[in-house]
Amino acid sequence: MNRKCLLVLARLPRVVRISYMTSPVLRRGEPRWPAMLALIAVSALFYALPPALKVGPDWLFVGLVVAFTAPGVCVRSIRHLPLMRVLGYAAVSIMTVAMIGSLWLLVSRLPQHKESPSELLRAATALWIDNVLVFASWYWRLDAGGPTQRDLRGSHTDGAFLFPQMTLMPELRKEMGEDEWSPGFVDYLFLAFNTSAAFSPTDVPVLSRWAKVLMMIQAIISLTTIALLAARAVNIL
Repeated sequence: MNRKCLLVLARLPRVVRISYMTSPVLRRGEPRWPAMLALIAVSALFYALPPALKVGPDWLFVGLVVAFTAPGVCVRSIRHLPLMRVLGYAAVSIMTVAMIGSLWLLVSRLPQHKESPSELLRAATALWIDNVLVFASWYWRLDAGGPTQRDLRGSHTDGAFLFPQMTLMPELRKEMGEDEWSPGFVDYLFLAFNTSAAFSPTDVPVLSRWAKVLMMIQAIISLTTIALLAARAVNIL
């Protein structure tokens, strides 16, 4: 290892430095852009809701999400990782509050019959998709310490969710080329989709209590949205 590499390594945090020095191969970290794209999609769907079902001005939550996620794209310094995590949590929290607030407005206004069937269908569909994307972002950010901590491990063997790859024997994982497997955003998106569609984690058992609580909240939101659509459809017929 040359002098330049040693100088760069000395500036890294201790946990990153230890991981680098003890691992024979430095595993490439998972990309962050899918999670950022998901939050942007949530903001766009929120913007598309009828005005009466929005919490605050049209631009408020969209502007806040962009302001909180933009530094994660522009700043790559390891020293700013704690700040990036806080901003990421803030962005997801904002969209969670906006989604629950819009759902509450939809429930409270449903008996008044002020929204047309097309507006109701558009709002319920947008909120259902928002529910999937928002909770996928939560699972991705919280499981096993978040993406940064998962990047420091050679392989994902412990977390709040038991993915099928984690149940394979080490020899079989190596033979399949999955010895350095770690879940990415798409894996948590699939988990969140199953929770909203089937009200269960299907092939990914849940191990941690905080994950069970989040999945119950997500299932309740999804069930409420689908029940609203069904009730309105019966009323129209």
